[in-house]
Amino acid sequence: LDLKDFTAEALQNLEDIGPKVAGSILHFFSNKNNIEMIKQLESLGLQLRQTQKDKKKGGSLTGETFLFTGTLPTLKRSEAEAMVESLGGQIVSSVSSKLNYLVVGEKAGSKLEKAKKINSVTIISEEEFLKIIAQK
Repeated sequence: LDLKDFTAEALQNLEDIGPKVAGSILHFFSNKNNIEMIKQLESLGLQLRQTQKDKKKGGSLTGETFLFTGTLPTLKRSEAEAMVESLGGQIVSSVSSKLNYLVVGEKAGSKLEKAKKINSVTIISEEEFLKIIAQK
């Protein structure tokens, strides 16, 4: 199945795709000029193929997903994300039922509100996040 054939709902069920990205993808593929450009590139030898991200294996956070929102009190977001990935966890870009932990900093916005509506998401502070990391 080609990406251009997906519905908005199907796109949002993919890892790391939320409503905004799904809308952008649908908008791109609804433009006939974009479709024509892809066909021209393919005729010139460009090969579009599906790839999978490399997944870290064997870490203590393997299978766990994290998302950070707001300003963290002591860590840079990139530092916190690197901690998760170094232990085999995964960073996602949007709130969905696939999210395990939402780490909330100051001035958290719509991600926090959306996560509150999903019972399976555990909402934690940076302090609680650091305790989880320390235990792993």
